[in-house]
Amino acid sequence: MSTRARPAGRLFWKFFLSILLAQVAAAVGIGSYFWLREQARLSHSVASIETGPPAGFLLDASAVALKYGGMPALREMITQMTRHTVYVVDPGGRELLGRAVPPAVLAQARRELGADRPFRPVRELTAPGGARLLAFVQRPPRAGGAARIAAHPGPSSPPGDPPGGPDFARDDGPRGPFGPGLQLSKPIPLLASVIVSLLFALLLAWYFSRPIRALRNAFEAAAAGDLAPRFADSKSGGDELNDLGRDFDRMSGRLRALMDGQRRLLHDVSHELRSPLARLQAAIGLAHQQPDKIATSLERIERESVRMDKLVGELLTLSRLEANPELPKREPVDLPELVDAIASDVRFEAGPDGPAIEVEITGEVQVHGAPDLLWSAIENVVRNAVKHGGAGGVVTIALRADARCAYIDVLDRGPGIAPADLPTIFQPFSRSETAATNVDGHGLGLAIAARVVHAHGGTIRAMNREGGGLRVAIVLPLPG
Repeated sequence: MSTRARPAGRLFWKFFLSILLAQVAAAVGIGSYFWLREQARLSHSVASIETGPPAGFLLDASAVALKYGGMPALREMITQMTRHTVYVVDPGGRELLGRAVPPAVLAQARRELGADRPFRPVRELTAPGGARLLAFVQRPPRAGGAARIAAHPGPSSPPGDPPGGPDFARDDGPRGPFGPGLQLSKPIPLLASVIVSLLFALLLAWYFSRPIRALRNAFEAAAAGDLAPRFADSKSGGDELNDLGRDFDRMSGRLRALMDGQRRLLHDVSHELRSPLARLQAAIGLAHQQPDKIATSLERIERESVRMDKLVGELLTLSRLEANPELPKREPVDLPELVDAIASDVRFEAGPDGPAIEVEITGEVQVHGAPDLLWSAIENVVRNAVKHGGAGGVVTIALRADARCAYIDVLDRGPGIAPADLPTIFQPFSRSETAATNVDGHGLGLAIAARVVHAHGGTIRAMNREGGGLRVAIVLPLPG
């Protein structure tokens, strides 16, 4: 049965959106980190002092102007400077020209006063009245400073150099088409990361939802009765989703086997019931046609009724064992006593013309289990050996044990079983060729015995003996 492919469902979009949001959040977070770092660097570059050779040159010139021209000369010199900003601050924090000094720049200048630098970026100047003045040069900003200097070009700038000279007005930032410092390329990496996140989320969502959609299609097919394997030939790897598909195949295979078994069981039960019912109808018809033989007909009816009652009882026992393999209760079971009692009952039923029943017991053997079920299992095996072991033969029940297990062997000298039938004799309604014409059996005794032994954690198997006959070996675990 083929099922049409379904479009991407809600699970696909949940996977897709979740992964996409995670990727976009990561991209935005990383982009924000670098943006904030760049802003901090730019703010630091704006609010800082010049520590290179230009600062040393300007401060030397300021000291000379103060020494030989006094405060008016220093003030005139600072006023005429357009390429750099020179601040001169008195001990009270007032600047010589009355300008506002950024607190961060002033704090940095005071820290740099005692720094060991080759160009001495901060100087202490002495005014004519003996006042101590703090002089330093503010570093021009990379974008705004360049724009400010471009607005007030100095007279000595060469035509090919940027305004302010090659050393005093460096602009390291990229220039955009709408002015210096305007960068239009920064959104491009973010947009590329979003597109890559979109593709990656799409791929992951498809990868996770594809096997789940395949499982959904498989469940719909199973609900419609198609239990064919669907993931056995999958070559897409060994991850958990593919393991789930293979587990579904095992489940569907088990269900298919159970359904086939149920159909086969229904067919076999119908076949087994049809024979005694036909004989019952024949006996009733004979009683109507020949009233003088009514006693014989009643005897036949009674015998067939007993067989049908036995068949129904065995079917109920088998059904209970298959529906609930757990034992109803566990208690100590003395196997030698159980085997002796079974042998005694079978001897009585077999009569003088039946095979001899011999019991070989080595030591005391005790197991934990359900006594009634163990009795039924061993009795079914022994009755099967007596029935097919041949008149006048010998059936042996051998019981022994070691430190871990108890071993029960039932041996006969009958015709044995064809090797092709050995693997199936423990299945319901299974009969070997030698027992196919026997109307007294239904092929359920050994099946019940196998279910009981397995419920006790043991094993049972059958094999032909050398020289003729069959051996059924039962192994039961010992407690402890």
